[in-house]
Amino acid sequence: MSNRYFTQDTFSFLSKLASNNNRDWFLENKQIYEETVRTPALNFITDFLDELLNISPHFTALPTKVGGSLMRVNRDVRFGKDKRPYKTNIGIQFRHEVGKNIHAPGFYLHIENNACFIGVGLWKPDSKALGNIRDAIVEKSDDWLTQKGGVFFKKHFKLEGRALKTAPRGYAKDHPLIEDLRRQDFIAIASVPNHFMLSKNLIPQIATYFSEASDFMQFLCKALGVRF
Repeated sequence: MSNRYFTQDTFSFLSKLASNNNRDWFLENKQIYEETVRTPALNFITDFLDELLNISPHFTALPTKVGGSLMRVNRDVRFGKDKRPYKTNIGIQFRHEVGKNIHAPGFYLHIENNACFIGVGLWKPDSKALGNIRDAIVEKSDDWLTQKGGVFFKKHFKLEGRALKTAPRGYAKDHPLIEDLRRQDFIAIASVPNHFMLSKNLIPQIATYFSEASDFMQFLCKALGVRF
């Protein structure tokens, strides 16, 4: 049986797009994009729904071309210096059900040639959400250490993102968890090789990573007052 999801042709297209990042080339190769990128991604999102519901019923898997779990291929070039029109990766996000209204954690899949990863958590939370998470870490330090300290999680995931250079206002500089309190993003990244994304067992493999990160996600959800 052929792979329903991503193949080497997927990475080939993304690599060629990186070398030909312009509208004319993309339009000429749009059918290849549909066959090797968008259709496999939408198939994955459709098939992953049951696994996602088993992990938590409060996250969404929406297999739509616009406005769903598959992120747009077009880049927003309005404000940055980088004017390349297209993303050279596939981004799939499983948002929390309240994610459109407030900052909430999410599950994420990033497919890019030699830069694939699985992500969980919260990127660029607003000041209120950030304060709530920091307060939860101070008030429930043991829970925080436990829920980010599972064997699988520690082996595969790494906390990344922006961080302050010093302690945030209102928190002790000598707090034993000051490195975590300085964080401005609460995201955990598990890097994986290209061939991981080519597996015919991709659904259960991704489900395992998300499941093993559920304690971390549950802590963030509880800190923000949303259901997990």
